[in-house]
Amino acid sequence: MSLASRRWESAPPLWLALAALVPCLLIALPLVYVALRASEAGAAGVAAELIRPRTLELLLNTVALGVSVTVISSVLGVAAAWCVERSDIPFRPFWRIAAALPLAVPAFVASFAWASIDVAFQGMAGAILILSLSHFPLVYLPVAAALRGMDPAFEDVSRSLGRSPARTFFGVVLPQAWPALGAGALLVLTHMLAEFGALALLRVQTFTTAIFASYELQFDSATAALQSAVLLALTLPAAFGEMRLRRGVRVSRSGRGARRTQRAIALGRAKPFVLAGLAALIALSTAVPAGMLVYWAAVGASTTRGLPDIWPAIGGTLSLALPGAVIVTALALPLVLAAIRHPGPASRLVDRLPYVVHGLPGVVVALALTFFAIRFLPDLYQTSALLFAAYAALFLPLAQSALRASVELAPPRLEEVARSLGKGPFLAFVSVTLPAILPGVGASLALMTLELARELTATLLLAPIGVTTLATEVWSRANDGQYAAAAPFAALLVALSALPVYVFTRRSLELHDL
Repeated sequence: MSLASRRWESAPPLWLALAALVPCLLIALPLVYVALRASEAGAAGVAAELIRPRTLELLLNTVALGVSVTVISSVLGVAAAWCVERSDIPFRPFWRIAAALPLAVPAFVASFAWASIDVAFQGMAGAILILSLSHFPLVYLPVAAALRGMDPAFEDVSRSLGRSPARTFFGVVLPQAWPALGAGALLVLTHMLAEFGALALLRVQTFTTAIFASYELQFDSATAALQSAVLLALTLPAAFGEMRLRRGVRVSRSGRGARRTQRAIALGRAKPFVLAGLAALIALSTAVPAGMLVYWAAVGASTTRGLPDIWPAIGGTLSLALPGAVIVTALALPLVLAAIRHPGPASRLVDRLPYVVHGLPGVVVALALTFFAIRFLPDLYQTSALLFAAYAALFLPLAQSALRASVELAPPRLEEVARSLGKGPFLAFVSVTLPAILPGVGASLALMTLELARELTATLLLAPIGVTTLATEVWSRANDGQYAAAAPFAALLVALSALPVYVFTRRSLELHDL
């Protein structure tokens, strides 16, 4: 590569630098807000808030929930992945898809379904159970992919040395799967620290629910800001850890050539028990919530409760999710282009900064944007523009992940040729690079539409007056105990999510088998 080419790659054009600056400013606002409000309270105010018994209670609840759900989800995810990928279990293709389907049921929908069965599921124990069942696929999917990609030669060597299957698993298999397991576990932990809707329905108090309550009782309260600071201290290590593990999972192989076929481990007499365990896991995580939605939808249909509000909720969902997906994708693209085409310390920083805020709950991001909008841009308050800004701050990392593969595959030399023919940097990008990365843009738009249609907390706080979505209708009605009225909205959300989850899982399996 010529020296001029290297210089062109290392220095991003002005349009790209300015475009990357916009999302950086957005995601910096929550961090600035927390620091600013904490400083306004002063050292005495911060100390008084931190030593309150209420703060200690919220801290213990938040940590207990996060650690418990992460550990249980990790155990369930690893166990399911090993049974599906390494054992001689029958109907393997079915179990591969079924183990990922709990992702189609949003956590707050699953919580509403379980809470409608009996109030016994409300409380910390019920929350740990329900959220573990909802989130174990976040561990199952990466671990299953890691198990499929491992070279079986290392396990053969271990077994030839007389080690038992258990010792081989813990000594050989698990260490190779650890990066995937760690990434999945940290993702579960960040979800738990940011969870609001499910915990509100299950009557569990954590920092997220307390911040929301403080916001409702006293608008822009110092208490909410200080609680946000404590929550930020909890989320930053998890966010940095997740960001570090996202660099990629590398699995060693014993040599070059065609990949060796994994040899299924015979379960023997344990096979019926393994099948029963997998069936119970899928039933509890997917069938029970779906069955309760069907039951309550049937009850609601007999009374037509809530049915007139379905179309406004669908319209509100689409009016926010579709343009929101376009905005988030457009803001994420400059970050990915800068990191891949123009590597350097600055581009790496702007590429990784969104992952820091990704661990924050929507309520903190909404508080920050409301704080700055009222003081500097009051006309933006209670508008869709402010909500789109919150969506960008919360979901940029997901859009970056969807775009990255396509940008990495797009050859930069074609853009250089366009530049040499007299086109400016932006026109060269639009005419050459953008058509080449359209598959990644389409994947990001689809993923963002799905995620924004299910988003709850920021939408509750920042949606324009009179705008409702499927997610907000489920939460508001279920929070009031109107299960029959909430069921149709919840069923539509699940239906909206099920097909993308199925397609994503099938596509990941097909790509791996190529």
